[in-house]
Amino acid sequence: MSITKDPEIYEQFEKIILVHGVRYKKDLAYYDRFTKELPEHEYLGDLVKEKLIYYPIVSREDYVHHGRLTDLMRSGKLFEDIGLPKINPQDDRAMLCGSPAMLKDTCNVLDEFGLTVSPKTGVRGDYLIERAFVDQ
Repeated sequence: MSITKDPEIYEQFEKIILVHGVRYKKDLAYYDRFTKELPEHEYLGDLVKEKLIYYPIVSREDYVHHGRLTDLMRSGKLFEDIGLPKINPQDDRAMLCGSPAMLKDTCNVLDEFGLTVSPKTGVRGDYLIERAFVDQ
């Protein structure tokens, strides 16, 4: 995982919500990184404490945030849990990375919320899909 040491990139956002969805609790590989290490990071610690909301979701075991990302978004539970309003295309941006099925389902929800995807041509949209690991 790469962390930029330039805090200015983070200052343009009020909050950064990182949703980490996995099937089993044991798969929350970055939990300690986001909850313990980053808040103490030499350069980013204060910004992380102020702006980062880490929201891990487990879909196949009981967990504090249990279910599928798309269901939690549609029901509003995700937004209620983090204390922020539902996604607003005038103010919010998203980046997706995951399996083809997860990407498809989450794109549908973001589209329902009024966001538009950034096309591959580099034109800015409201959300983009990380294509480094998944051929879409």
